[in-house]
Amino acid sequence: GATTKDAPTTLMAYMLSDFYRDGVCLDFPVGGTESIIGALVRGVTKHRGCELMLNTHVDELLFGEGGGRCTGVRLKGGRTLRATKAVVSNADLWTTRKLVGEAAAPALAAELDQRIGRLERCESFLHLHVGLEASGLPTSPSETFPAQWAVVSDWEAGVDAPRNMVLVSLPSLLDPSLAPEGHHVLHAYVPATEPYSEWEGLNRNSAEYRAKKAEAAEVLWRAVERQIPDVRERATVTMVGTPLTHERFLRRDAGTYGPFLRATDGQLPGPKFSACDGLLCCGDSTFPGIGMPAVAASGMLAAHSILSVRQHLQNLDTLKLPPK
Repeated sequence: GATTKDAPTTLMAYMLSDFYRDGVCLDFPVGGTESIIGALVRGVTKHRGCELMLNTHVDELLFGEGGGRCTGVRLKGGRTLRATKAVVSNADLWTTRKLVGEAAAPALAAELDQRIGRLERCESFLHLHVGLEASGLPTSPSETFPAQWAVVSDWEAGVDAPRNMVLVSLPSLLDPSLAPEGHHVLHAYVPATEPYSEWEGLNRNSAEYRAKKAEAAEVLWRAVERQIPDVRERATVTMVGTPLTHERFLRRDAGTYGPFLRATDGQLPGPKFSACDGLLCCGDSTFPGIGMPAVAASGMLAAHSILSVRQHLQNLDTLKLPPK
């Protein structure tokens, strides 16, 4: 969510040293990102008594007397789930704050407000997902027809200018199982540069919203057409996502990519709260921050904050890397 001006030097050094080694390549999960989701689900459901509950909207967090301990959650419809050890929220910081009643946990509400006061929101996204007929197109990536490419309209404007930079991915070039035979799947998006203010208050079912989506998608189509000039004629499935899509389906406050914190302003907080026991946070609003590896690390930090020291050590033994 940050340009090189505001990103931590340690992050940039790691990225550059890792990505420009001899023989390095850009990893892509076989089976697409769905395979990562499937692995996470198996990590939960393989344990006795554990289940994943979909379409289970949390309306508020519940607290004991005085708000010093989080005791569970209340779902949309009124059902309550009680926590035996802790509640872990992987929602962004602003969404988590909305789940905390001022009267129920005043000290926690104040601590969350203080954390939020240090942060800005990254902007949101525009997405174009396309299933396309692939006759005559390459079936494997090459220098002239890569699996991923970027288009910058105006270098002077900067890569963080709204709708100026578009990233395109054609993952079925790397993993043909992601698309039916004779087809490709494609994803084009702007990298967290779309202002929520452009979409705020629009009715998702209105003609105005549909027209605005079509207009906004033009910059994405044009980026794809740099490599596939007739992509619109080839398209058999087309889906456009906006900041309102992120807000609705991912429960992202204002459709945000996540928190923006300059390197000079310190680092994001860890999973625990000083004002409340039994509540932990993970995800991009906690240390280490935005991005799949960082979010996975934050989940591990939250999990190990719940486990005993002995269980923690056992897990470290289990995760031990094999000898070289």
